[in-house]
Amino acid sequence: MVKVGVLGSGAVAKALGSGLIKSGHEVMLGTRDVSKLADWKTNNGNSASVGSFEDAAKFGDLLILAVQGNIAAEVIEAAGPQHFNHKTVIDPTNPIAKESPQDGVLKFFTKDESLIEILQARFPEVHFVKAFNSVGSGQMYMPSFKEGKPSMFICGNNTAAKAQVNEILDKFGWEVEDMGKAIAGRAIEPLCMLWCIPGFLNNQWSHAFKLLKA
Repeated sequence: MVKVGVLGSGAVAKALGSGLIKSGHEVMLGTRDVSKLADWKTNNGNSASVGSFEDAAKFGDLLILAVQGNIAAEVIEAAGPQHFNHKTVIDPTNPIAKESPQDGVLKFFTKDESLIEILQARFPEVHFVKAFNSVGSGQMYMPSFKEGKPSMFICGNNTAAKAQVNEILDKFGWEVEDMGKAIAGRAIEPLCMLWCIPGFLNNQWSHAFKLLKA
């Protein structure tokens, strides 16, 4: 059992938090407004708790940064970077810009580097691992597809942190595809764009990626 602090109160935070509780962990969701999470706490029993961003960062031996990409660094600063240092931080964020999608294609605010690289450079003592950024919240825990287990692409600079995330993903029902260091976020984060196109164009949001190997 691992204590997990999830920073965020949206659909991704709730889905990952609930999945972790079902997997046997204690979870605290951190938010600016704890009243928004009253139902989530009630529905998830004694292993669920809520608090501030700082509370969640202090609570977790492992952390999840489940906030909008444009405020990810701001949330870490608000929670206290010292509470993130030397911890594994699962990073499902995407650098989605404020502009509307064009023909179903999202716009990113990053250019020649990924958001995980930006965060890793700003907070070098944190062990970021990109994961859960290329699938909807409804399929994050125990995804069910007739083709079998879908693939989750991950990257990060710390091998031990990736091993910890790999174990969680395995229990969540995913095949893990480790793409290497944080620089691979330049390829993994745009999968969010690809994943969203069927949704924006055809209202199809129940899908995932799978890497096929010969």
